[in-house]
Amino acid sequence: MLRKNNGFFLLELLLSLSALLMVCLFLIPLVIEMRDQTRTLEIEKKARQIMFEELQAKLTNNQPLTNYSVNLNNINYKISWTDSIQPKEVCVSVDKEPFHKQTEICGNLE
Repeated sequence: MLRKNNGFFLLELLLSLSALLMVCLFLIPLVIEMRDQTRTLEIEKKARQIMFEELQAKLTNNQPLTNYSVNLNNINYKISWTDSIQPKEVCVSVDKEPFHKQTEICGNLE
């Protein structure tokens, strides 16, 4: 007398695990790339914010132009002014490191 068995066959289990493995192999590199792009965009956004704040401070306070660097979240932002051209220009740069590429954002003092 045969009883009804509601369990999984070994073949079904192997097929479902291999399908799950294929999906993971496809999605993991995409998630890693998306995380890297997000970090790069965050760095560029912060550099633009620093540049904007620097331009606003120079317009309102009329302070001398000085080059310096700021370290935020273990990322070194270098602020540099160019005196030779008119109007004055400020550049915020981030050097290349293992987790992000080199970035430079510039703006004019008007």
